[in-house]
Amino acid sequence: MSETGSSHQAEEAVPLTELLTESSIRLDAHASGRDDAILQAGAALVEAGAVEPSYVDAMLARENTVSTYVGEGVAIPHGTLAGKGAVKHDAIVVLRFPDGVDWDGNDVRVAVGIAAKGNGHIALLSQLATVLLDADKAEALRNATTSKQVYALLASDEDDE
Repeated sequence: MSETGSSHQAEEAVPLTELLTESSIRLDAHASGRDDAILQAGAALVEAGAVEPSYVDAMLARENTVSTYVGEGVAIPHGTLAGKGAVKHDAIVVLRFPDGVDWDGNDVRVAVGIAAKGNGHIALLSQLATVLLDADKAEALRNATTSKQVYALLASDEDDE
């Protein structure tokens, strides 16, 4: 479909940077707790036009079933299968909480909200894991102060393959 110039299967996984708008990067967020952080990530997905407001409820339902905390101070809140119908298009949002958020006893500094149609969330989670499970990249994301830094970190995954 798209001519990205890369030889690996561009149709399989859209680069993370193409799913993220500059307005969906919030580097100075503050949340009173886990649910507040999820509500903010959901609101950012709604504002991006990626999801219907009901998707935010599916994100909270997912979190109440299984934690989306992945380590390295990062959580990846996303909706349940039942919420898939509320997804208009694949997207991610990045919220940085400089003061941290208590996420069931874990200190979360970055929440990456995701919305995906079909099984797209699996590809998104896989791509994000490549970045977030690298301690240096995760630290750089936790300390990012500009949208440009966030884009560079997410794009670095595309160059590593």
